[in-house]
Amino acid sequence: MKEKSLHKRILADRLFKGMVVVLSFVSVTPMFLILFFIIRNGISVIDWSFLVSLPKPMGESGGGISNALVGSVILMVIASLISLPLGILAGIYLSEYRKARFAYFSRLSLEILQGIPSIVIGIIAYVWIVVPMGSFSALSGGVALGMMMLPVIVMSTEETLKLIPDPLKEASLALGVPYPRTILKVILPAGLSGIVTGVLLGIARIAGETAPLLFTAFGSPFMGLNIFKPVNSLPLLVFNYATSPYPEWHTLAWGASFVLIVFILSLNIIAKLVTRRWKVQF
Repeated sequence: MKEKSLHKRILADRLFKGMVVVLSFVSVTPMFLILFFIIRNGISVIDWSFLVSLPKPMGESGGGISNALVGSVILMVIASLISLPLGILAGIYLSEYRKARFAYFSRLSLEILQGIPSIVIGIIAYVWIVVPMGSFSALSGGVALGMMMLPVIVMSTEETLKLIPDPLKEASLALGVPYPRTILKVILPAGLSGIVTGVLLGIARIAGETAPLLFTAFGSPFMGLNIFKPVNSLPLLVFNYATSPYPEWHTLAWGASFVLIVFILSLNIIAKLVTRRWKVQF
């Protein structure tokens, strides 16, 4: 009886492990299919001219995505300048005053902000910035993306700083180091890996957003460096070209999709490497 019971338990254990492996494979299969489809259709378009040329007018073959690449960089820089200082400072506050009532409501607000659909954030940025300015602009797009990026940075900063033991801060304060200097010179450097990881993940989070940019940056076929004017971006270019009736633009959309996927995958891989290389350990 004991041998039969043991045999059943071993069989059940093997069946469970096999089910876990099969379900895990099924869950990642769509991702690999998407990557395969994008690589197959987009890699043939990629060359130096595609990356440095401006889009061609309707009906002409060729052209590139240089304006979308520059526009994406501008939007991500604006979003980072807005969300990095606010996110890191808010993360410090939430980690230092964990039980304060204001910290509780702040954390709740961030969780709600993270769950708001991106298109709603785009509408808010449109009402707050586009309407008063009277025109679409890179600034409004950067503000919308910054609002989406903020919760990721705050939460990653808070969770990282929570891992740093209190005696480290107490030792610095006991040596007579002022509290602000202790935070800037001791606590933040100790949690640098988590903060950098949060920043990279936040950038990857907003890099592929299209909906908020339809109401803010709007898009432009020209090379735009003025943050108060409309600019193009890779997600906008993919959206506009993929929905157009021109086969040449469809091909360019596949190429831009490939570039965007490579960029987002690279950011995620770098974030993983940073976490593994400079993991907080005490």
